[in-house]
Amino acid sequence: MNFWLLKSEPEKDRTYAELAADGRGVWRGVRNFQARNFMREMAVGDLGVMYHSGKERQVVGVIRITRAAFQDPTTDDDRWVAVGVEPVRAVETPVTLATIKATPALQEMKMVRQSRLSVSPATPEEFTTILGLAGIGDLLDVAHD
Repeated sequence: MNFWLLKSEPEKDRTYAELAADGRGVWRGVRNFQARNFMREMAVGDLGVMYHSGKERQVVGVIRITRAAFQDPTTDDDRWVAVGVEPVRAVETPVTLATIKATPALQEMKMVRQSRLSVSPATPEEFTTILGLAGIGDLLDVAHD
C-alpha cells in the first residue's frame, strides 16, 4: 500500500465534506506532469490525506483510491489521468501547513519540499504522523476502516 497527499482548492474544487456527502468521486484536472506521474502510481486501496489549499491550508480528511489511473474526463488530451476516490474519515483536528512545517518528522515530506505539487507521495511514517496530529488514530485503524 502506498500513501499520498492530494491537494484540493475548496473555492474551485470539491471539498472533503462534498466528497463525503457523495460517497465517491474522481480526482481530476491535474495538469502537472510530476503530479500526473504520481497519480499513475496509485493503486486501488492506497490511502491519502486530502489537503485543502488556498485560504485553508490544512489536511481535512483521509481518502482511499478506488480506481487506478484512467483518462481524465475533463480533457481529450490522453496525457492526463484521473483516479477514483472515496472518503474514509474526516480529521478531528485539521493539520495546518504551519503544523506540518513545524513537525520534525515531516520536514522531508515532498509536499514541504515541493509545495506546488497537487499530488505527492507520503511515506508510511509521514502518513502516520499526520494522522496522529489529526487526532484520528494510527495507520492501522484507518487502513482497516
